[in-house]
Amino acid sequence: MDLIPAPRQTERAEGFHELGDGFGIEAGPGTEDVARLLRATLGAATGLALPPKKGDEYDVLHLSVRPGLDAEEYRLVVAPHGVHLQGGSPAGVFWGAQTLRQLLGPDAFRRAPLPGRTWRLPLTEIRDSPRFGWRGLMLDVARHFMPKDGVLRYLDLMAAHKLNVFHFHLTDDQGWRIEIEKYPRLTEVGSWRARTKFGHRASPLWEEKPHGGYYTQDDIREIVAYAAERHITVVPEIDVPGHSQAAIAAYPELGNTDVIDTSALSVWDTWGINPNVLAPTDNTLRFYEGVLEEVLELFPSEFVHVGGDECLKDQWRRSPAAQERIRELGLKDEDQLQAWFIGHFDKWLTARGRRLIGWDEILEGGLADGAAVSSWRGYAGGIAAARAGHDVVMCPEQQVYLDHRQDPGADEPVPIGYVRTLEDVYRFEPVPPELTSDEARHVLGTQANLWTEVMEDQARVDYQAFPRLAAFAEVAWSRLPAPAERDFAGFEHRMATHYRRLDALGVAYRPPTGPRPWQRRPGVLGRPIDGPPPNR
Repeated sequence: MDLIPAPRQTERAEGFHELGDGFGIEAGPGTEDVARLLRATLGAATGLALPPKKGDEYDVLHLSVRPGLDAEEYRLVVAPHGVHLQGGSPAGVFWGAQTLRQLLGPDAFRRAPLPGRTWRLPLTEIRDSPRFGWRGLMLDVARHFMPKDGVLRYLDLMAAHKLNVFHFHLTDDQGWRIEIEKYPRLTEVGSWRARTKFGHRASPLWEEKPHGGYYTQDDIREIVAYAAERHITVVPEIDVPGHSQAAIAAYPELGNTDVIDTSALSVWDTWGINPNVLAPTDNTLRFYEGVLEEVLELFPSEFVHVGGDECLKDQWRRSPAAQERIRELGLKDEDQLQAWFIGHFDKWLTARGRRLIGWDEILEGGLADGAAVSSWRGYAGGIAAARAGHDVVMCPEQQVYLDHRQDPGADEPVPIGYVRTLEDVYRFEPVPPELTSDEARHVLGTQANLWTEVMEDQARVDYQAFPRLAAFAEVAWSRLPAPAERDFAGFEHRMATHYRRLDALGVAYRPPTGPRPWQRRPGVLGRPIDGPPPNR
């Protein structure tokens, strides 16, 4: 049946259940939204009306919430007389519906029926539930803006792979992508840059035209609602105190004005770690509280990501105002000043019933009790956080940063970082063996990250994401053996069918044989790193 991600338990019987023109759906309480989405997707692909039906009729898909199953657990039974899909909650029913769609074959992922197709489901019983509650994908829309329709498409792709957390990286030095009504210049000024570096920051090439865009608050509401229909939580990221030049370009008083002329700054047009960071002033705190007040109205997620990574502290060392704040607060150094900055927003979010999450640098200088950590610089930050009692999302750069190159070949477009093949991602293990069972309970799950410095459009994002995101989805969902014992040959065999699903979905993935001619970027400088990545 070639299902991806692999289900926990499958029992196959001989024969098929044929879907005739009268095949319908009985939606039990709580499953009405799943039935509606099935009519929209499977109805479009198959041409079947999938009308409402009663339970005593033949040729029915019965959807129901069943007490006793875990929230995301489902049981799918395809029998000669009908199909039963039960979930522990509407989310469980929804994930089971994604499996049902795969069972119908790759053409079930098209948007209109192909002539001469017949539709049938193999007689089978599947019991399934996820390993992790956080199965995430981070999409960076600050470096290269992705229009709203592209974001909605990625939510569909996530749902098809049973991923359930969309980490929405909305602000950075190179662009501010979310409308904040209180501060209109964030998008009037901060959402556009005059030009863009093409390739790695050492590349001599430039795209000499403005780049930018942003999401209105209604766009954000639409994205959040669209995700919720697919049982995906959207976690926004608003970067502080580093990665903030776009905000400072819009509101120069946010920067370290006693060190540099911040009024001369523009939205950054190249890549790397930017020295222009937020000033640790009361004015800055009040400004970002205003930003976050609107963010909380738009995003109902438990977690709000505040970045906290790659904050160069040279300006703080030279700033009389920053040094005075260190003395006033009785802090030891600039690392503790950053911890104070992050701690302020941790308390602010906690008071409003939310939780702060940030990149693992927020551990430096001490971390507030309720904060969680995205462990990106390897496993070490996640191990330290879990041992200190903090929740962790494992997303180590060396393993699941999908902007890293997929092959050592010369044809790989704008090669960045270590080689991370499909097999490498399939053998990624989110829970470090160093953790005890109690410590491991702090690992909420795992996340793959798509940083878009060298991904100038949707096709480039597709190329970097797929097929590796399919392998990552299986790691996040399925209870796989230890990395060395995983059946990668079997996964590759199932991928032969999954590539046809991706074709039907219009995904511009990297073929197993290498990039197609139009996927290459000859002559554009990257930053390849040789050798195996450090596994720590």
